[in-house]
Order: sequence, then C-alpha cells, then structure tokens
Amino acid sequence: MRIEISEKNCKASEKLVGVVEKKVSRLSKYFDDDAVCSVYLKQENKYLKTEITIYYKGNMVRAEVSGDNFYDNIDAVLPKIERQIYKHKTKIEDKLKKDAFLGKQLFFRDDVDAEESKLVKTKTFELTPMTTEEAAEQLDLLGHSFYVFQDADTGDVRVVYLRQSGDIGLLIPKKA
Repeated sequence: MRIEISEKNCKASEKLVGVVEKKVSRLSKYFDDDAVCSVYLKQENKYLKTEITIYYKGNMVRAEVSGDNFYDNIDAVLPKIERQIYKHKTKIEDKLKKDAFLGKQLFFRDDVDAEESKLVKTKTFELTPMTTEEAAEQLDLLGHSFYVFQDADTGDVRVVYLRQSGDIGLLIPKKA
C-alpha cells in the first residue's frame, strides 16, 4: 500500500510524517500493494483536521477527525477507518488481501461490532429544476443536511450539502 501525505495551512514535521507512515502502514495488512492511502493534514481556524482516504480497486474507504494536535488525531482516525474496513469486509472481501481477516487481530480496536446496516426506508420525490443558489436556499429552509435537485442549466442531478464548517458543498455525479 502506497502512503501519500499532504498538508494544507500547516507544515508536518519529519517526526509527525514518520509517526503517520508507521501507524498507517499497519493498515496494509488489509490491502494489496496497488492500494493508495492518502493522509491529509489540514489546519482549519484553531482546529487541526486529519483525513485518511484509502483507494483500492475502484473502491474507497474514508475517515476524518478534528482535534487539537495531529498525533491525537491519527490515533483517533485509525480505529474509525479500521472499523469501516471490518464492518464492510463481507462486501469487499474479494478485493482485499486473501488473509486479511484470518487472525481477526485488530491493530487499533478491540471491540468491533460488525452490525450490518439495513435499508429501513425508501423515499420518492420529484426533481425540481433550479440553480445551485436556489437549492442552497431550499437546504437552509428545510434544515436538512443535503438537498437533491436538477440543475436548471444542464438537467443533471446535483446535491448540495451542509459541511461540518457550516459552509455548503456541491456534489456533481460523474459517470465511471
């Protein structure tokens, strides 16, 4: 597994880079050599944010944590991402290393509850053609965390969503 570390609004020390590489490399027991682990260290106002995204064979696993220092963040984000890998192991097992779950030894968590998520509700709605600004207004008016709409200019489906920072993001689907 290849590890890529990038920073934004901060500079990672050599010691931090070494710690991150050492701890994240333990996740390589789940993935083949062609997997890419992207570690993103970012300073947002007074908080430090650590994001880990692992890309493997067309799939992606991602976790993020905000805190006061990057050392604590890396210790908090690794159990999250390992839990996601373990939780979805039945869905992705054929794409992971063959012996990834044989010993069931977890590096970062002891108590993994591998409950399967289930679909409990299906909702149907009409897509309304509107601009991104109008969709953002609807998002605010409804008080939801996301809003699906049809772009008035292109006719494509778009999603506006509320980010943790309070800003609004736009998702534009792209066909594979």
